[in-house]
Amino acid sequence: MQNYEKFCHSGQLLYFCKLKLTSMASVKCSIPKGTRDFLPTEMARRNYIFDTIRSVFRTFAFEPIETPSMENLSTLMGKYGEEGDKLLFKVLNSGDFMEGVDFNQDYHKVAPQICERGLRYDLTVPFARFVVQHRDQITFPFRRYQLQPVWRADRPQKGRYREFYQCDADMIGSTSLLNELELVQMIDMVFTKLGINVTVKINNRKVLAGIAEMIGAPERLIDITVAIDKLDKIGLDNVRAELRERGLSEDQIHALDPVFSLSGSANEKLTTLERMFADVEVGQKGVEELKTLFGYIGAATMNCEVELDLTLARGLNYYTGAIFEVKAKDVQIGSICGGGRYDNLTGIFGMPDVSGVGISFGADRIYDVLTELQAFPEGLERAARVMFINFGPAEQAACVGIVARLRAEGISALIYPDAAKMKKQMDYANRKAVPYVAFVGESEMQTGTVTLKNMSDGTQQTLSIDALIDTIK
Repeated sequence: MQNYEKFCHSGQLLYFCKLKLTSMASVKCSIPKGTRDFLPTEMARRNYIFDTIRSVFRTFAFEPIETPSMENLSTLMGKYGEEGDKLLFKVLNSGDFMEGVDFNQDYHKVAPQICERGLRYDLTVPFARFVVQHRDQITFPFRRYQLQPVWRADRPQKGRYREFYQCDADMIGSTSLLNELELVQMIDMVFTKLGINVTVKINNRKVLAGIAEMIGAPERLIDITVAIDKLDKIGLDNVRAELRERGLSEDQIHALDPVFSLSGSANEKLTTLERMFADVEVGQKGVEELKTLFGYIGAATMNCEVELDLTLARGLNYYTGAIFEVKAKDVQIGSICGGGRYDNLTGIFGMPDVSGVGISFGADRIYDVLTELQAFPEGLERAARVMFINFGPAEQAACVGIVARLRAEGISALIYPDAAKMKKQMDYANRKAVPYVAFVGESEMQTGTVTLKNMSDGTQQTLSIDALIDTIK
């Protein structure tokens, strides 16, 4: 046990739960850092985001699936790059997981022995596993969407959480660049509906591979992409410093300067790249794909700004073609959507040569953007359109049938549960922002009517049940 304690406190990124006996009086109400509770108002706003994204996915004929929160670590490890693997939450095996384990060994040897499962880091790798496992039950090309939480053992900060939702859409089983166009169109439609001004940045991993080959460092592609992917966060000088640390020579780093300094329109940049890649086949292929994609985008109607960003790398190792990243123009925050083409992710699981492409909307960052912009529609938090005042048993019984009629018409309605003082009931309606309050007293019971008060302007009218339904609708 002593070695286990020493191992767990050695600073390695192994996440575990150590139970400690405490008295009930000393238990502190809290949640882990990087996670959040959501109150009803917050959930109403989150559901607005989810419903908007889901409606666009359905408009583009994507089908829903779900996968488990946990995956086998063998499924997850090695798919996200060195830094991504470090951020995986690992789950301790059940039972006596310490039996026969030498905790004096290196962490990387011990972890697989005591942790066989992990919380999913994203939705794409589990989707690739899903496709291979259910290949006989789905039709290719397969278009799926998925809205579920993911977990990353990251340092919590503004816009970065340990538990957060991703809203993914992927097309798999087709290499057509029309798929990339549709992803850009979906991005445009989602953020137009949400009222967020965005810039869609596009690059191609084949272009990055061409750059690595052009400077004589094709084996350093991952090092180059990991470093330049941080350009917006740490600046050019720090990127150069990191490239030096990763083993690139001064000549190779200097050879990247023309890439960093390229300017002009997408077509102008691509024309320059064509000349630079005169003898680099993979780079030429990347330029060709980008020319085709930007041609499609130019022929489509877009509300958002789309630009070619040759420093965009996307740190995940599985991307092989077009890559996307979306930034909000009016709020300082990280990317709120991203994705790309992956040509052989399913090959890792025994199903080679199945190309896919997808995007992921970061619902939590989108929430933060809409909050900062104060752009959520009014009234999202209203649970009820009308509340019936409770005058007592007889009136309450009369209200039950009326409320049932309203609910059958799709109108959210409630009866205050207790025959409390009028002020208490009206205060409740005000706090819950209920737009209408209904009264069914002795006279209304005799005439089969309802007195309806509009809480915004204070006006009242006595209506039949049919007229009540029409008015509230």
